Amino acid sequence: MSASRLSLATRFAMRELRGGLRGFRVFLICLALGVAVIAGIGSLRTAIETGLSEEGAVLLGGDAELGFTYRRASPQEQAWMDANALRRSEVIDFRSMAVVGDERALTQVKAVDTAYPLVGTVRLSPDMPLDQALAGTDSLPGGVMQRVLADRLGLAVGDRFALGTQEFALTAILENEPDAASAGFTLGPRTIVQTDDLASSGLLQPGTLFSSKYRLILPEGQDLAAMQTRAEAEFEAAGMRWSDARNGAPGIATFVERLAGFLVLVGLSGLAVGGIGVSAAVRAYLAGKTTTIATLRTLGADRATLFLTYFLQIGALALLGVAIGLVIGGMTPVILGPWIAAQLPFPAVFGLAPAALGEAALYGLLTAFVFALWPLARAERIRAAALFRDAQDSRTRLPAPRYIVATALAVAVLVGSAAVFSGAIALTLWTAAGLIGALIVLLLAAVVLSWMARRLAPLARGVPAIRWALAAIGTSRDAAVPTVLALGLGLTVLAAIGQVDGNMRRSIEGNLPDLAPSYFFVDIQRDQMPDFLGRVEGDPAVSRVESAPMLRGILTTINGTPATEVAGDHWVVTGDRGITYAAAQPETTTVVAGQWWPEDYSGAPQVSFAREEAEELGLGLGDTLTLNVLGRDITATITSLREVDFSTAGMGFVMVLNEAALAGAPHSYIATVYAEQDAEAQILRDLAKAMPNITAIRVRDALDRVSDLLRQLASATAYGAAATLLTGFMVLIGTAAAGEPARRYEAAILKTLGAPRRQILLSFATRSALLGAGAGLVALIAGMTGAWAINVYVFESDFVVIWGNALAIISGGILTTLLAGLAFAWRPLRVRPARILRARD
Repeated sequence: MSASRLSLATRFAMRELRGGLRGFRVFLICLALGVAVIAGIGSLRTAIETGLSEEGAVLLGGDAELGFTYRRASPQEQAWMDANALRRSEVIDFRSMAVVGDERALTQVKAVDTAYPLVGTVRLSPDMPLDQALAGTDSLPGGVMQRVLADRLGLAVGDRFALGTQEFALTAILENEPDAASAGFTLGPRTIVQTDDLASSGLLQPGTLFSSKYRLILPEGQDLAAMQTRAEAEFEAAGMRWSDARNGAPGIATFVERLAGFLVLVGLSGLAVGGIGVSAAVRAYLAGKTTTIATLRTLGADRATLFLTYFLQIGALALLGVAIGLVIGGMTPVILGPWIAAQLPFPAVFGLAPAALGEAALYGLLTAFVFALWPLARAERIRAAALFRDAQDSRTRLPAPRYIVATALAVAVLVGSAAVFSGAIALTLWTAAGLIGALIVLLLAAVVLSWMARRLAPLARGVPAIRWALAAIGTSRDAAVPTVLALGLGLTVLAAIGQVDGNMRRSIEGNLPDLAPSYFFVDIQRDQMPDFLGRVEGDPAVSRVESAPMLRGILTTINGTPATEVAGDHWVVTGDRGITYAAAQPETTTVVAGQWWPEDYSGAPQVSFAREEAEELGLGLGDTLTLNVLGRDITATITSLREVDFSTAGMGFVMVLNEAALAGAPHSYIATVYAEQDAEAQILRDLAKAMPNITAIRVRDALDRVSDLLRQLASATAYGAAATLLTGFMVLIGTAAAGEPARRYEAAILKTLGAPRRQILLSFATRSALLGAGAGLVALIAGMTGAWAINVYVFESDFVVIWGNALAIISGGILTTLLAGLAFAWRPLRVRPARILRARD
């Protein structure tokens, strides 16, 4: 490219820009809106990540934490902590039942020592120090609990409640727990008591399911990575879990990262819709510049100069649109920061996020380039003869190969960037494939819609308004393609989200009585099992009871190699897992490979592994696993694989060992009870009264918590999809505005032929409604196909069509196009035919 050509093209482009932004308002809005959504999501993610990083010690409760399952730290482990830390605090975490008279509710108990909290402040109501609240009264130790739990039990400050066999006085309401975020997902509201006050409660017996966490305050400047290495080497065989302030709430950080990455992909869907508006705006603008381009060709301008002229002009406008989007998306989280921070259960530090803004700008510019390049390439086909006749080639042809290659490279860079920044390569590729596939399907649907309109128009001879509408759709693809693409893609995203959300609700709510047990009972001591089974098995309202010994262990090595090196971040090797043992093969167990051990087997440990999880981990018969249970390593050989269905919310273990391998370890039992709903409350009262140490988890309540979380995720996704739909609506407005001159000419012809205004308006409305119905129908089919794939292949559940959502999608398509079409139909109806026809002639 010569400097003179670039200089000349730049001068031409600057002169073109003097005409203002007319014709590019929708271009700018579409681009700005898509960039703003992505910039806003990225800024919010950065704010949360910054908050988690800066407040890591507060969220964790110290500079570092050592965690153990089923046991407290040994004297040697405590001595190591004291030698390396300035201060130490012990926290015991477990589930139990808070009891008031005949009322009881599941609670997540945190038993603390006098040093808690090492970092941060527990906020109570009435305002008082935590140690004062836990000191209690003269006759009872004190406890604090969250307001929702107190309200559920009808408690006021000063009232009594029990944990196990120990009574406590409620001395305050827990308003804020500084390290709450590190606890992850819990099934019940929080109660805090002192560990020493639980000594006579019967809750912390051998085999009880609890975790102990030791928070440490380290010397200033301590290298956390080096200390982690030393701790893991020291306690390699003890089942210790290390956390530190570098990532104080890893569960939240991972969740925010994945959700934000997913929402960015939803935002890219909005940018794709905006890209359609960009393409339509550029095409319409260049169509209006036919005379100018032909004049420049007559004066000797070559194709490269003309292309560069309009490329620079569109590039400048794209930069403006991206800049507007960055200002909106970058500043909105900052302005709304205090309000957003108040809604979040974890800290967030709001400010400008250069990396997030740069990511959004890259997406916006690449999208503008991809969708503007082909319309710009069409400018090369305009000849000088266009000054004298309509010589522009109106046939739809592919641009020159160089433009196709450039577009493909830009799409590859866009998808690659999204994969890198989102951290979800597979999801990004599937999303990109889905978007491209949806665009192709919608484009083909628009072509088919035009073809059908041409064929049906003669059949509507007796209804002029419908015939005119069909003729308009059938004779001009420009009437159908932008509408179906813009509106259809937005509705496709909404349809998919609506169907997935509806199927999740149906699966959780509609199938629950047939699939799930009424209660999970945990921490049943071995000597309590006869009385427990006697109560539930003899109740005619109980249809089924399952029980098994319950331990928890950490899968540390696979065939002698650290498990995380073999399995990465697979859920089986991240954290501790529930395990059990059995002598004879249970009647409900189906072995699909290998053989179950003999009932009296007492040799080297053997393990039966869940088939599906074994396939995911690459495990087979003969592989060896090392499990750390209560600080002791047990190496077992896989001798059988079995089917385990976790979808029923019933009892299921990934790993079952032979009885001799685990029977000697301290442990409790777990049981599931399937009962009629009317009998559930009485069963719980009887068991809690006879065995106050056991914990009952009502499955309906647990699934409601999961359902609420899923609804929140669906809502967050729906907001991104709504932005996509809003962008599509803006494209529709731009398309309707660009088509106003054609409708003005059409109205003038019809008026001249004697058509009344009412009939012309009906024709315009029918055209819009038919296009909306077509876009909605295609979007519904595409969205349901995507939702079916997600339900069947991702969630592995059944799929049914949620017809309420389906009808809403089609109705929304018709209403949206109708409103956009009618908004630009009034002025064409008011013009005088003579003025339009003389100007056209």
